[in-house]
Amino acid sequence: MTEYDESRRSLFSRREALVLLGAASAGWLITGIRSQAHAASNTPRSLCLVRPEQTEGPYFVDERLHRIDIRSDPSNGTISPGTQLALTFHISRVHAGECHFLPDAQVDVWHCDAMGVYSDVRDPGFSTVGQKFLRGYQMTDAHGAARFLTIYPGWYPIRTVHIHFKVRTAPIAGKRYEFTSQLYVPDELTDRVHTALPYSSKGRRRVRNHQDFIYREGGIQLMLEPSETDGGYAATFAIGLGFP
Repeated sequence: MTEYDESRRSLFSRREALVLLGAASAGWLITGIRSQAHAASNTPRSLCLVRPEQTEGPYFVDERLHRIDIRSDPSNGTISPGTQLALTFHISRVHAGECHFLPDAQVDVWHCDAMGVYSDVRDPGFSTVGQKFLRGYQMTDAHGAARFLTIYPGWYPIRTVHIHFKVRTAPIAGKRYEFTSQLYVPDELTDRVHTALPYSSKGRRRVRNHQDFIYREGGIQLMLEPSETDGGYAATFAIGLGFP
């Protein structure tokens, strides 16, 4: 995180999560905290996992595309080819040892296509300026849930397969908070998915999870566990965010 980023917005970071929980790891379950006030919590304990923040990366574009299905390119209606992935976030607020659903938070998702290409960016290897595939946001509902329909990501050099996400809250005590991180998938599943077209046309990926320099900074706590469905795969990711 650069000094500019820090001055530009308020973050609830891994360090803040540590301070809030008094734990040695940002991945500890809130069930490790015993509080008489916990009975007032409206969120299941299993959803109260504090996850590490990771870098936004160079490809975030604040497109303001409010949609569930992010596979299409609004500029021409084409659908990004690939194995379908239904992704559900469960966002909670962790405060004073309690965990509560976090409604009305904006959750942005963006990632590369099956060929490792991001939309609406200019890169040394490609230019997709004006295209907006595989980008979008949803607002969390009363139960802190935000749902997306996308595809299983492809790969590109120096990175393992990953999905970016960003959570921005509605004003809380006069301030808005922002948290950015990345999601990962088991190597064995990626190997299986990438044997099919269009992924297989790109060849074998070069970096696995344990070789990725960003994954090594807490990626094990950001791992999805997709299950197979009739249309592809589905995964749920629960995260508890700590802020004042």
